Amino acid sequence: MPQQRSPNTGIGFTLVELLIVIGIIAILAAIIFVAVDPGRRFAEARDAQRWSESNAILNAILKYTVDARGSLPATAVALDAVAASVQIIGENGGAVACAAVPACASQTVVATDCFVTGLDSDLVDEYLSSIPTDPQNGTDNDTRYYINRTASGRLTVGSCSAEREAISVQR
Repeated sequence: MPQQRSPNTGIGFTLVELLIVIGIIAILAAIIFVAVDPGRRFAEARDAQRWSESNAILNAILKYTVDARGSLPATAVALDAVAASVQIIGENGGAVACAAVPACASQTVVATDCFVTGLDSDLVDEYLSSIPTDPQNGTDNDTRYYINRTASGRLTVGSCSAEREAISVQR
């Protein structure tokens, strides 16, 4: 006599099998998500570095100001107080003519005094290991980071080369 099948066995999946399949699908989806748009991921990583470095520059200037009893670094004293204009941070601004400075994301670069030079002599070693440069296209002469002092004396440091959204830190 042939064996009869129980009506409750045979064709379904167990919970463990379902969880394993769902886990495999989730892993494959994550791999595809990263593989489909690596450019965006790299841009986000560079912007995160720009954010961190802008914050580090501003913190170094503020720590210097505290240690110097309220005085800005000697080169930063010359910062203008025009809110719509900025100066690029660089080691040797004289090597790059102001007219040759690339546009700085939604900021106007001051035409007559477009660089803040010498911050490295005030900040490096004690407050920063080196003046940061943009991860994609910064140089020692043109770091692609800017600084500005508002009419009320607040300092803003930001990135000229942000890829996803404007990056600036103000205190």
